[in-house]
Amino acid sequence: MRVLVAEDEGRVADAVARGLRREGMAVDVAGDGDRALFNARVHTYDVVVLDRDLPGTHGDEVCRVLNHERPHTKVLMLTAARSLDDVVEGLALGADDYLPKPFRFAELVARIHALARRNGEARAPILRWGDVELDSARREATRAGRPLDLSHKELGVLEVLMEAEGAVVSTERLIERVWDENVDPFTNTVRMVVMTLRRKLGEPQFVHTVKGAGYRV
Repeated sequence: MRVLVAEDEGRVADAVARGLRREGMAVDVAGDGDRALFNARVHTYDVVVLDRDLPGTHGDEVCRVLNHERPHTKVLMLTAARSLDDVVEGLALGADDYLPKPFRFAELVARIHALARRNGEARAPILRWGDVELDSARREATRAGRPLDLSHKELGVLEVLMEAEGAVVSTERLIERVWDENVDPFTNTVRMVVMTLRRKLGEPQFVHTVKGAGYRV
């Protein structure tokens, strides 16, 4: 899952980003509304965590633009305001959910997962392909009932490949869905993660390379 955190309070943004990364999400951070719009137009996000009072382009306008240009991206609006009128106004702008500050991190994570499940086609909470199962919410995977000790990136790659149900997934698509904007697309990062994932999955081989195209299960 890829998330954009648009928050101008640096400590809050960094803390939220670190926490979401520990949950296995690929996270980009934007400190103002202009950067948030730029990122959202360049990358595809499952969820944008959007502070309403952003400098530059106001969070309300960012929400309107996302609703128009990126209708499949879900917006979770954050604000210090707590009144019912503020909630109604935020949702009327096109936000998909609304969370007042201060908030509990566990609630933020739960709401992000809930919004991601509403993004596009419904996704099964547990993915199954052959003898491999992946529980997206728990971030756990097994093969033939054997628990797999996978890193966040390995789980992310496996999730994207299993969601494709045997279709070929390009390296570029894996980078877009599993890594944040700081990854160097010209490195062999994806190949190395796939290599360790294959080793941990064991035999028979589960992840196959399609020469010149990408990978598939």
